[in-house]
Amino acid sequence: MTATTPGLVCAHHHLYSALARGMPPPPKTPTNFQEILEQIWWRLDTALDLEMIRWSAMLGALEALESGTTAIVDHHESPNAIEGSLSTIAAACAEVGVRVLPAYGITDRHGADGARRGLEENERFIKEGNRALVGIHAAFTCTDESLEAAAALADELGVGVHIHVAEGIGDVEAPQRLNGLTKDDWLLSHCVHLPTDHNLRGTILHNPRSNLNNAVGYANPVRFENPVALGTDGIGANMIESFRLAYVLQRSVDVTCGPDPAWSWLETGWDLMPEARDDEVTWSYDPMDPWHLAFTPGVRPLEVKMDGEVVFTDGKPTRVDAEEVRAKAAEQAARLHARL
Repeated sequence: MTATTPGLVCAHHHLYSALARGMPPPPKTPTNFQEILEQIWWRLDTALDLEMIRWSAMLGALEALESGTTAIVDHHESPNAIEGSLSTIAAACAEVGVRVLPAYGITDRHGADGARRGLEENERFIKEGNRALVGIHAAFTCTDESLEAAAALADELGVGVHIHVAEGIGDVEAPQRLNGLTKDDWLLSHCVHLPTDHNLRGTILHNPRSNLNNAVGYANPVRFENPVALGTDGIGANMIESFRLAYVLQRSVDVTCGPDPAWSWLETGWDLMPEARDDEVTWSYDPMDPWHLAFTPGVRPLEVKMDGEVVFTDGKPTRVDAEEVRAKAAEQAARLHARL
């Protein structure tokens, strides 16, 4: 028995993190979220170059296809390889056969010039006719001036903003910092420490596995009036697994809940990237509904079509050689890890 659905959407990804697997341990073991950022991710993103970014995106897109995910909302940062980074990611995903909605996350961690160059990368990519969002890392790593500049650029270009919000306790002032800036087309990722009664507009992006991994707490997104979508925060792009985890995590605090809310968060992804509705994934299991999938492991795509073209079949992508992509990504991971 098989069933067909639209392509799934990963509403919050960091494609560059595909090369992090197996990276050397940090100089000291992080004991909180701020130290995880400082000792791991902020060291890694400064070491990236465009070749690493290309093959990391290729690997991430390949793994998405293998999971029935045809669309990725990506949040990217590479402070020493800003210019051209969004084009590199978009080209890599297109080569594999996956849709991507990228954004470069600006930050003042590397000074005002770094923030300016990040804004210019967003502006360049969008003005060249590409679909994208303006990215902000998070309020706590940006000045008020940078937050306002990013919001103004997004308004000028007619796009939304993709930003991390209150992921850890170090960003609890985000609602006040972003007050008056957010709009309905903003994407607010994590929101673990965002008050239920907040003043922010936009879609909340829930990343259950990442939040558990970073020990930042549980966002409990049913408490928000905002729309909620599901992401992975860079830990692959298997959205069926993300749905399943989102369900049991909600169940852990409310034994009366069923899988329908988590499934609705999966469906919100189609509002963010409606093109994925026209993609077609044939699955190894039927029926593809929340009450079955919440308790059924091993469900996998048999065939994926994008714009009518078969881009995945018989366990393999059709546009690229999966073994070559993994081999090239491994080479770039080795380069990256050596820099660390």
